[in-house]
Formats: sequence, C-alpha cells, structure tokens
Amino acid sequence: MRGDTLTSNLNGTDVLPPLLAEAALQGKTVFLFGGKPGTAQNAAAHLKSIIPELQIAGTRDGYGEAQNTEAAIDAINASRADILLVAMGVPMQELWLDRHGHRVDADLMMGVGGLFDFWAGNVKRAPLWLRQLKSEWVWRLAMEPRRLAQRYLLGNFAFMWRASRHAVSSSSQYAIHKRLLDIVLSLGGLVVLSPILLLICAAIRLESPGAAIFSQKRVGRNGKLFTLYKFRSMHLDAGERRQELLAASDRGGICFKARKDPRVTRVGRILRRLSLDELPQLVNILSGKMSIVGPRPALPEEVAAYSQRAHRRLSVKPGLTGIWQVSGRADINFDRMVDMDIAYARSRSILLDIFLIAMTFQAVFKGRGAY
Repeated sequence: MRGDTLTSNLNGTDVLPPLLAEAALQGKTVFLFGGKPGTAQNAAAHLKSIIPELQIAGTRDGYGEAQNTEAAIDAINASRADILLVAMGVPMQELWLDRHGHRVDADLMMGVGGLFDFWAGNVKRAPLWLRQLKSEWVWRLAMEPRRLAQRYLLGNFAFMWRASRHAVSSSSQYAIHKRLLDIVLSLGGLVVLSPILLLICAAIRLESPGAAIFSQKRVGRNGKLFTLYKFRSMHLDAGERRQELLAASDRGGICFKARKDPRVTRVGRILRRLSLDELPQLVNILSGKMSIVGPRPALPEEVAAYSQRAHRRLSVKPGLTGIWQVSGRADINFDRMVDMDIAYARSRSILLDIFLIAMTFQAVFKGRGAY
C-alpha cells in the first residue's frame, strides 16, 4: 500500500499505524472488534490522536454479549466499515474470521491479537533495545505470564507437533495404510454380512415395490462426482416430494433432514435407526471412491450452497463413519459438522481412524441423530 521495505522482524504494533494512516488518506473507515470491555473504544481514541484523519466506523468489545455472532456481524455491516480489525487473541480471532468472514461486508479483515491492549495503554511495549534484539516476546511474557505462558512455552511446541503430524498424515505411508484398511474392512464386510444384505433386500422388496438398492450422485474428494449406493429406505416418489417437505425440516442449515419424514418406509425406519441402510457403501469403499472413515458424502446441491470454508471438507475422501457420524449425525447443525470435518482433515491418522471405527458401534447402539 505504501511501497515501504519490510524489516526482518515485523509486528502489528509497528505496521498497522502507517497502514491505517494510508487508509485514512484514501477515505477508508475502520471498525475495531475485540478486547475487554472499553479496550476497543480506548484503542480507537488512541488511533484518532495519532491519525486525526482516520474515520472510526465503530467499536465493539469481544467479551460476553459482545461476542454474540449475529449481533456483532449486524453492527459491523451497519457501520459500513471498509476495514475490520479483530482482536480476540490467537486462535479465536482466526477461527471467528474463518467461520464468519464471508458474511462481513468489509473489504479488508485482519486478526491483530493483543494490539488493542497496546493502543489502549493496558499493556506497555518492550524497550526499544529489546525490540531491536527481536526478543519482545520475553517482555510480553514477563508482563502477562499467566496469559502468555501457555501460548509461548506450550503453544509453539504444540504447533510444531501438530505440523509434523499433519505432514505424516498427508504422506504416502498414511495413504497406503488407510487404503489397505479400507480394502480389508470393506471386502471382509461384504463377505461376512452377505446373508444379512440379502435379507434386507428381501424385506425392502416385500414392503415397497422397486429396487432394493438406491443410487445417487454424491460429491467426493476434490469435488469429483461418484455414484453412491444405499439400501432404499424411502418410497419411490421420495425425490418428487423432497421440495414440498423442505419447509417441514426441523434441522437448519444446508443439509435437509426431517425427524418424521413421511417418505420413509417402515423397513427403512428400522434400517436408518441401525444405520444398516449405509452398508452398500462398502462397494464404494472397495472401489476407492469412499473410505471407511471420512466426512459425510455431500449432495451436489448442498455443495453448490457451500461457503469457501465448507469446501475444505472436500479435501479428503467421504466416509462411512467419522467424527460427525459418531457425535450425533443429524442432531448436529451444518456449521458444527463442517468444524468436525475440517478437524478430521487436519488431524487424520490411522490411530484416529481405528478409534472412530470403534466408536461407530457405540454410536449405532445409541442411535442418536439416526432418522
């Protein structure tokens, strides 16, 4: 924006004031969101004292009722701010921007950590000589030991461990082990469960005419379409009746689900309660389109309504079971499901997959969210 050369040790306390000064010259407005009660307001007053031309669109603290997402977004958008500075601390500010940034009208959004505390005078900066030694973190740790000890002494090591684990999870070794697990479990399941599969087919045909196996286009890894197989649990006209039942859904968000869906047959209700309708997906797993563990396979119309963040759940193969599936399934709203799927994509490992497979039996027994 200014054309200045960046130094080797750059932090928000140094870089934001000149950037905001340039923004003021361009007539841009700024909204300050975060910090303890009164901190954002005091920080705004400090900015006005050093940059008189800067237009403050509004302030809002980041604690208690002020963190109410809907009210905060409404206030920010109503201010018509061009720039939004969010100071909730790491990682809360990044999570907030990641989840809700697409709903904010500001042109530029930045997480600024504890910057408001510096501007408001709540925390003093390190002496210049210590900053020049690139050791300001030592001063901050001494000033706020309780708050920053976990971040500096534990958080950095935790980050390094998670980063290394993510590298392992994305390696070819993990992919090979996961594929072997998928082949063994899916092939073994089809062989061992074949008598039960045949009985289910017969029960479906006896109650309702039509094919026992239902096929449907779903979105797989990286957005590629594939044909998913399930035992048919609805009457044949279910597709035509879907639109008229959308208003009856008791689950908000993108995914449609009704607790007492009249399209579901009596046999289908039992299959859903025990999750037996999912068993034909073992064929999808054996063919490599799905995995035993992964996010719920999404419908194309659902993906069309995804935010940029929700698309991240498509970075891994969809699965028969996963964090969402063992945590309550349809009882969990869409945003929470996306959180779970992104968490799995970041932390996946063979041990986690085995744990989730084991948890699946308990989830099926409880039947939470299975309807």
